[in-house]
Amino acid sequence: MRIDILTLFPEMFTALYESILGRAVKNGKIEIFLHDIRDYTLNKHKKVDDYPFGGGAGMVLTPQPVADCILSVDPDHEARRIYMSPKGRTFSQKLVPEFLKYDRLLLLCGHYEGIDQRVLDLFIDEELSIGDYVLTGGELPAMVVTDCISRYVEGVISSDSLSQESFSDDLLEYPHYTRPQEFMGLKVPDVLVSGNHAEVDKWRQQKSLEITEKNRPDLLNKGNK
Repeated sequence: MRIDILTLFPEMFTALYESILGRAVKNGKIEIFLHDIRDYTLNKHKKVDDYPFGGGAGMVLTPQPVADCILSVDPDHEARRIYMSPKGRTFSQKLVPEFLKYDRLLLLCGHYEGIDQRVLDLFIDEELSIGDYVLTGGELPAMVVTDCISRYVEGVISSDSLSQESFSDDLLEYPHYTRPQEFMGLKVPDVLVSGNHAEVDKWRQQKSLEITEKNRPDLLNKGNK
């Protein structure tokens, strides 16, 4: 999978080239390309924003540099073009298979008060939010979406690690333990060192239910609808 990220601040994305995603990029499992919107402005001062028509606080990204950046990166509209915006539908684990169907994703990061609506009308396929809150820009949401989707690209993470995660079956994940068997007076639950795999699975399922009921009861209610 190829992911193109259009942003005013490409230096923010160094984290995507570290750890698991960094290895996936190095091994050719995924491709992540960063594109600086400022490189496409025709303004001699590299200005990319202006005051909004109708008044109001803040500045708005002007259409020309954003449009030219999109058309340069994806001239034939081969990518699913996504604008990271709190106005979009909410991203969740359930949407990952939908986005994995695309060979290319283009993630557009807004900033300031947003982007001229005409760019969205002309060039963007959908708007996507990561939650009911507002951030200073679309960079962090783009990182979240890139990380979440990339984990499910074949070869990035073993299938065993992905099979029992939070939200995979509308339940939150069970607790994990490792060595030492006792730490600061707290011991690993006996069932996990019993060697009885059936009982281990039963314990994990029960803990997932308990944690979900405590922290996210809405997930259980959703599953009963």
